[in-house]
Amino acid sequence: MPELARFRAKHGPLEERAAEAAASILHVDMDAFFVSVELLERPELRGRPVVVGGQKDQRGVVTAASYEARKYGVHSAMPLRTAGRLCPHAIFLDGHHEKYGKWSDRVASILVKFSPVVEMVSIDEAYLDLAGTERLHGPPLAAADKLLRTIKESTGLPCSGGLATTRLTAKVASDQAKPSGLVWVPPGGEARFLAPLPVRKIPGIGEVTERALRALGLETVEQLAAVPQEKLERIFGQWGEALYRKARGGDSYEFVIDAEPKSISHNHTFGEDTNDGNEMTTTLSHLSQKACKRLREAGLAARTLTLTIRYTGFETHTRAKTLAEPTQLDADIYAVFQGLFREHRDTRRKVRLLGVSLSGFTHGNNQLDLLEAERREKLARLTKAADRLRDRFGFGKVQFGGSLSAEDLNKRED
Repeated sequence: MPELARFRAKHGPLEERAAEAAASILHVDMDAFFVSVELLERPELRGRPVVVGGQKDQRGVVTAASYEARKYGVHSAMPLRTAGRLCPHAIFLDGHHEKYGKWSDRVASILVKFSPVVEMVSIDEAYLDLAGTERLHGPPLAAADKLLRTIKESTGLPCSGGLATTRLTAKVASDQAKPSGLVWVPPGGEARFLAPLPVRKIPGIGEVTERALRALGLETVEQLAAVPQEKLERIFGQWGEALYRKARGGDSYEFVIDAEPKSISHNHTFGEDTNDGNEMTTTLSHLSQKACKRLREAGLAARTLTLTIRYTGFETHTRAKTLAEPTQLDADIYAVFQGLFREHRDTRRKVRLLGVSLSGFTHGNNQLDLLEAERREKLARLTKAADRLRDRFGFGKVQFGGSLSAEDLNKRED
């Protein structure tokens, strides 16, 4: 399969290019992907509520739910036992991540036939830029329709799409198109399209931000868009500028072919602001491992590690450390983030968000001098083995001990 395009953020929004913008950004999202893959082998379950992730008496969480199950309030990341109570007559299936990966590759092989610019953002969704492909596939809207039909006909898997001038609007459009639909937002129509939607539909606005906006009387995107940028920045700090831009359908991303990433980052917003030290350290370990896996997949090592802590009230602090030598090992990187967290966390305040970022990249896998050669080799073999297992069974199924909570450990002892 060809190398897929990567993307990076521009410095500043793309609104200044609105006059020349074209609705050529397509977001493709597979509908209930894990469930749909399972139904290929069990077509007799079509039309019934199906939950993938485990059995309803287990302690795990829902990986995916069919639209029939969602009508009962079942959704991904929900505890399986809760799903069992909400929809006791649902069919519960164990997940098969290796199988899902193979089907994702099949979909990706179709995407690259329609555009050389494809960004797979997860196992079941991707962005494409259809600009410049008119001679092969027709105008972007016709190409998008043809692409979705090809995926369905070639794989039997349903999917939806959103076509717009920006990635953000395209993603919202594909969500509105579900299931098995296509929504086109013409240039200049972004604000009108987004206006009636709840603010939670905007990517990046989670439960806590939604509550904060509702407290201000802002429930729809139209209401949010009417607030001056200066006021949003006074209330939300730097996040206020992003809210102002997002409410208008703008983003600051462009595709850059074969661009090497400038940084790799992951963050987690807690459902409720927390001062639980164990919960935060296990989350920090999980984020570190996700970033490290991406680092190794890119064949890179990092020298600069940056920790982000956002407290109640949206006050955000970042602290960074530059290493003497680059590394790509989980143990090295997590130890640094642990140290930054212990040193700089204000224990008197609750934490809303934790984030980790890796930068200062070099090619290869040079490691810190303080690691003995033999131990370094063992750690490298361990991380490679873990990565292979994650690719087969899913990232959440293979974790190093630092990211396991006491409940997780008890589950493994049961």
